[in-house]
Amino acid sequence: MAIDTRQIDQLLSELRSASALASGKSVGNATPVDGPDFSQVLKSTIDQVNAAQQDAHKMAADFSSGQSDVNLQDVMINLQKANLSFQQMVQVRNRLVSAYHDIMNIQV
Repeated sequence: MAIDTRQIDQLLSELRSASALASGKSVGNATPVDGPDFSQVLKSTIDQVNAAQQDAHKMAADFSSGQSDVNLQDVMINLQKANLSFQQMVQVRNRLVSAYHDIMNIQV
């Protein structure tokens, strides 16, 4: 059973370059990180949660108006999915705020 160490080596390289940048040294062999932009990922996730909320509320409104193609089970499932996605987003926000406070309290 072979262990793939490429990701570990890449992570170590990124940590070394971040450490060098933090200490003010020039980084000669730093590899740029080709990952998604954090703000774009956060925005798209918020948009997905918003869309789930709107779809669930529209389906609930359609059910309450008496449309025959919407059943109660689907309405309840979509409302629960929207609720769970919102709760997950709130937990991520809480973790981000906590991490921000931890970083701001670091003694320099």
